[in-house]
Amino acid sequence: QLQLVESGGGLVQPGGSLRLSCAASGFTLDYYAIGWFRQAPGKEREGVSCISSSDGSSSSDGSTYYSPFVKGRITISRDNAKNTVYLQMNSLKPEDTAVYYCARGNYCSNYVLYDVHYWGQGTQVTVSS
Repeated sequence: QLQLVESGGGLVQPGGSLRLSCAASGFTLDYYAIGWFRQAPGKEREGVSCISSSDGSSSSDGSTYYSPFVKGRITISRDNAKNTVYLQMNSLKPEDTAVYYCARGNYCSNYVLYDVHYWGQGTQVTVSS
């Protein structure tokens, strides 16, 4: 069955770090672009990061992209052997508190994932003292 499952969220103090995972099943993850989004209560959903597919095609180079709001604090990466995409978050701020979602699409336009077909269930990140 096709699934995207996020994990790794939780409660962390300001300045702390978390590593979120997006584990794929039912398809080969590296054939697709994967994006991370977040949505805080009462706020619009926003793109956080995107990683291009890495299947060897001319338009798939595995490039990474970041929202200007998180650039320098977040790193997206792909482990093809584990069929998993990670989002390493450092120097976390209270305004980073949100539900974080990963999604499968066709390509990244900067940090925004396009042609989204599937979403994970989300994982809660809370940054608080």
